[in-house]
Amino acid sequence: MNCKNCQTPQRTDYKYCPACGAKVVVHRLTFRNLTYDITERYFNLDNTFIQTLVQLLLHPEQVIDAYVQGVRRKYLNPISHLGIALTLSGISIFIMQKTLDPEVFMAYGGQLPKETAVKLYDAIYDFSTLFFILYIPVFALAGYLTFNRKNYLLSEYLIAYIYIMAQWSILSFPFTVTTLIISAESYLTLSWIMLFAMVAYCIFSMQRIHRYKAGGLVLRTSLFFALAVIGYFMIVILFYIVMFLTGTLEIQDFAPKQ
Repeated sequence: MNCKNCQTPQRTDYKYCPACGAKVVVHRLTFRNLTYDITERYFNLDNTFIQTLVQLLLHPEQVIDAYVQGVRRKYLNPISHLGIALTLSGISIFIMQKTLDPEVFMAYGGQLPKETAVKLYDAIYDFSTLFFILYIPVFALAGYLTFNRKNYLLSEYLIAYIYIMAQWSILSFPFTVTTLIISAESYLTLSWIMLFAMVAYCIFSMQRIHRYKAGGLVLRTSLFFALAVIGYFMIVILFYIVMFLTGTLEIQDFAPKQ
């Protein structure tokens, strides 16, 4: 028979194609086979996803430095890890839309008119994935300028922060969903806590890679945090610029309440 992926002739007792490495599939796609394939692919303890998840939590330097140095098969590649993170993020946003009352969000709007707060509420959902992706180059540049004892290239820092941000999104998913289901009104408070925790995880990962002494770590952490805050506000400003350019927001939307 021939391989179904590359059409290379192979023996019937092969489990994997010797040419392309694809698994030989001879059974129809039943629910039982589908369930087995999913659990084997993502939840097997020998699986690269599980290994990547655990190592990025405990020893992020092993995954990141290995990928930078050319190891490509031992851990899940950063784009696949990011894909899983974005999928879970989409689930979080769906649950948020179902459970989070707009009135809770508008309470943070201060003196904004109700109609303006609702516009911002909807826009944040629409652009939440973009915000998450924009954090990656912002944090990567901040890390490149402050934590770089190993002389990584900026492109290598982008890879590092794809791993770091994807990992953080995956780790925070159960906390986010649990909060939204049990106490949705507490979510916005939690989001600020999670934001600072995300910065802490970034610093932890950088320190694991570069190993600075205490004095150097404090100085570089301060600089990293300052650059990250500047980048965050730049993203917020960009968000408002896009809102005005697309006509979603107008100047009169920010007129004081009567």
